[in-house]
Amino acid sequence: VPLGVFWSLILGLVWLHLLEVPDPSVVPHYQAGVVAFGLSAIIELLGEPFWVLAQAHLFVRLKVIAESLSVVSKCILTVTLVILYPHWGLYIFSLAQLLYVSVLVMCYVIYFVMFLGSPEATKKSFPVARVKALLPSFVEDETFVNWKEARLTWSFFKQSFLKQILTEGERYVMTFLNVLNFGDQGVYDIVNNLGSLVARFIFLPIEESFYVFFAKVLERGKTVKDQKEDDVAMAANVLELLLKLVLLIGLTITVFGYAYSQLALDIYGGSMLSSGTGPDLLRCYSLYVLFLAVNGVTECFTFALMCKEEVDRYNFVMLALSFIFLCISYFLTHWYGSVGFILANCFNMGIRIAHSTHYIYQYFRESSHRPLSGLLPSPALLLLYILSAVVTAFSEVLFCCDKGWMARLIHISMGALCLAATLVTMFCTETKLIHFVRSQ
Repeated sequence: VPLGVFWSLILGLVWLHLLEVPDPSVVPHYQAGVVAFGLSAIIELLGEPFWVLAQAHLFVRLKVIAESLSVVSKCILTVTLVILYPHWGLYIFSLAQLLYVSVLVMCYVIYFVMFLGSPEATKKSFPVARVKALLPSFVEDETFVNWKEARLTWSFFKQSFLKQILTEGERYVMTFLNVLNFGDQGVYDIVNNLGSLVARFIFLPIEESFYVFFAKVLERGKTVKDQKEDDVAMAANVLELLLKLVLLIGLTITVFGYAYSQLALDIYGGSMLSSGTGPDLLRCYSLYVLFLAVNGVTECFTFALMCKEEVDRYNFVMLALSFIFLCISYFLTHWYGSVGFILANCFNMGIRIAHSTHYIYQYFRESSHRPLSGLLPSPALLLLYILSAVVTAFSEVLFCCDKGWMARLIHISMGALCLAATLVTMFCTETKLIHFVRSQ
């Protein structure tokens, strides 16, 4: 939390005094917005110990309820204020963000205040008995800093910092180098938010939950020969099916997203979004979702198994990747506009996938398990994806999107038929995966 306060102050000053400040007549209350978002980050940090505890002990229901309540509260407040006080500008989104983090933190705090010390916690032999144990404290007969844990924490901090650059690097390029005007940034943000819905609501929970699963089943830093055979078999089977699951979700979004991006943006935002660079952005983002899907699962396994030395080596790789990614983002944006950001992200994810898959291959090389086979869909399903891509692309040319609603309905019907055929084929050819999904 002290570090959070420090960086909130420093970065707040940077955003207010060093970077370009938008015209107050266009974006009112910008300064208040910067302060509010910095404060929301500090509030969220206060709930971080509870979030980590819930994540480590697989309190999935708590997480779902807390995030659902906070998101719903944020949306209700945003809609209400936009309708009643549209002239408030950034005040609306600042208050909504503060409400979001406050509800989120309060959900975790209230739950653990009631849970810790309860008979249920005692029955489960929960390692924390009181909320007070989560607060900073001095322990007698122990050094002030556990240097082994401090070094490991520093390694993960460096990794997280570099991963943040790789994940959000285009925003820093956009902010600090002014490669796009505010209008193009707005369109990019809309498309980015729409495209990332699947990543936030499907891929991220999968990645977080199964990171904990792999970390519990297999022991960090040990080779496959030193692990229990049953645990290795279970982890390999789950990894294979997870890869197959996210691959098929990603392929479905990529194939159908290409032909329906313009229609989706036209319905969502009218000609303002569907007539400019928006459709091309969303098409590229549909491809990017496929990279996100595969990278999330491969990295969650890799990070769950890496020892400190491997994490440190990977940090050097990520440092080089960060520099390359920022350079590629800058040049591709000059050549292709905002689409260049997504292309740079695809390149970034491709390199990270290559690293993670190489690690997985090396890890299971001395065993009989081949979880990377999950990246190979059945030939029949792959053929149907190709046919669906061709059919829907022709349908878009013939019926979308300025030929009236009847033509749009025909275009939607063509996509629905192709999607139905794809799902039926999926159920027939990927029976092992279907059983896995149903059992979760």
